[in-house]
Amino acid sequence: MRKRIVRLAVLVAVLAVGLFEVPLLVAVGQYVLSEREAELRQDADDAAVDVAADLLRNNAVAAPRAHGQETRISVYDHEGTRVAGSGPEQADSYVSDALDGKASARPLGELARNIVVAVPVTHETEVVGAVRASSPREEVYQRMGLIWLAMLGLTAAVIALVWLVARRLAHRLAQPLESLATTALRLGEGDFSVRSPRTRITEIDAVGAALDTTAARLDDMLARERAFSANASHQLRTPLAGLRLQLEAALADPSADSRAAMTASVGAADRLEQTIDELLALARSSRKSATSQLDLDALFDDLSRTWTARVAADDRTLALTIAPQLPTATASPAAVRQILGVLIDNAVVHGVGAITVTAREAADAVAIDVSDEGGGFTDEEPDLFARQAAHANGHGIGLALARSLAEAEGGRLRLTRPAPPIFTLLLPAAAEEPTEEQAEAAPAALPESRV
Repeated sequence: MRKRIVRLAVLVAVLAVGLFEVPLLVAVGQYVLSEREAELRQDADDAAVDVAADLLRNNAVAAPRAHGQETRISVYDHEGTRVAGSGPEQADSYVSDALDGKASARPLGELARNIVVAVPVTHETEVVGAVRASSPREEVYQRMGLIWLAMLGLTAAVIALVWLVARRLAHRLAQPLESLATTALRLGEGDFSVRSPRTRITEIDAVGAALDTTAARLDDMLARERAFSANASHQLRTPLAGLRLQLEAALADPSADSRAAMTASVGAADRLEQTIDELLALARSSRKSATSQLDLDALFDDLSRTWTARVAADDRTLALTIAPQLPTATASPAAVRQILGVLIDNAVVHGVGAITVTAREAADAVAIDVSDEGGGFTDEEPDLFARQAAHANGHGIGLALARSLAEAEGGRLRLTRPAPPIFTLLLPAAAEEPTEEQAEAAPAALPESRV
């Protein structure tokens, strides 16, 4: 691309200079010839003034003095005979025209060895002789050659300057495009952190910005896919464990009703499918719905069906309590179900004793506490919620996932008591709608509030 830009710029410059310079060279040649003829005419006129008196009295005529080294001047009497200077012995056509009272010169376009000018010598109205001035054309050609050489040198300098500017411009245009190509190549190889440098060229920067946006979106999409894979592997473990427990219990008691075991297994499979759907929905959406309201009764009923059997298998109890007259929380039911699932699973695997889940009011929020009777944690809270493959005490991706889901819903997840451990999920409460009395009183108070 760079070579093409340079070649095109130089070609345009050559064509432009050629179209301008060729007529200029011809005009310069004509001007030099005209100027030399004017010089010869001036020399002839000066000589005619000097010799006019001598020719009138038929005195001896001294050879006129010329201003140029190559100029030759000759004087002729009224009969056309040379009487002074160097030139033809008898009058030629130029001298004959001058003796007839007409100044003459060879046409500029006519090829000849010399440039010749002849002027009449007069006394009052009488022609008493003629003066002939000539100069070789080589002198004119030398002048023209020097001027043409200077013009060609200037042309070469202009073309060289165009070449340098074209190289700089080609570099400025090609380098950003090459950078864009490199960026696109790295993006195709999976490096979504690559970004395009800005060049202060509007069109190229627009392409780079679009490419950066694409890279950011692909990076976000890949991060979501990876997060989904990690989250799914963690969250699917609990439903699978429950399904396994139910099947093992059915196998351990051959006399038990197999239909009940199969029904329970189908229910566990439904919950497994629900978990997958919720994880997919959460992975594809980065914003919580502002209008979603949380039904705590339905949510706690679902948690009871999911976890009671598993907790009982370890000879432990699960208590779920909802305080009366709670405000409505605004949060995605799927996200809250996954958060509480992580916290209950954490209490089942790493805690001891009874597990308690309590929903209560906390200022302008709804708080859900999950606690057990275990020894708690010694880790700092930031380390406890850090996303790791496997935490030192067994807590890994689950708590990090739960906190990220809570923050995505505009809430918070904290360890409010290390031992016995209590995790508290804070969810924003929905704004209360005004009562009918408040709605009726509002218009009346409006004018007063404006005063």
